[in-house]
Amino acid sequence: MTTNDLESAQDASTMIGIIGAGNLGQALARTALRAGRKVVISNSRGPESLAPVVAALGAGVSAGTVPEAAAAGIVAIAVPWSSVPTAVSGLQWHGRTVIDATNAWDAELGGRTSSELVADLVPGARLVKAANTLWAEVLGADPHEAGGRRVIFLSGDDAAAKASVVELFDAAGFFVIERRRDSAGVALRRKSGGRPNDAEGYRNPKRPLRG
Repeated sequence: MTTNDLESAQDASTMIGIIGAGNLGQALARTALRAGRKVVISNSRGPESLAPVVAALGAGVSAGTVPEAAAAGIVAIAVPWSSVPTAVSGLQWHGRTVIDATNAWDAELGGRTSSELVADLVPGARLVKAANTLWAEVLGADPHEAGGRRVIFLSGDDAAAKASVVELFDAAGFFVIERRRDSAGVALRRKSGGRPNDAEGYRNPKRPLRG
């Protein structure tokens, strides 16, 4: 392996791939940039459609295809719930750390959690539920405020995957709280009556802060 090959492999392992380029996807890109990571962002319409988004996000962000985003070290799913099956179909997930940032608004889940359903769609992935409890505009903003750091919650079953996601959000400035194990996300499931990001007990997107 050449030095260039090694550097490319290292870049891929620390890169953040984002599937979805709407408000949530762009907020996650800003979060990753604050953590010093490179980002490849994708959507269903192809990289050419993302030129304005990439220009607005700035250096460190590139547009890619969905398979290119899914090949990153950490992949975030940031599409509307109804679009998740199509967005992740046909991709290779074995051993990949995947952030499930989705919310199943008013969806019939058959008694299961939304992340259990997402896990079925990304077989072999190491799923972490995170980044779904803040408004996109708050998630994408600097989490340092009033001498404290904004709290972000995560949940998951794979310790190594959780550690890598904790590292990402901590480097971005958040105070990370891990919720109890619950098949990757029951503790973070939102009440269906809230819009858009009211984690149970934390309805104000400007709170909580941790010093």
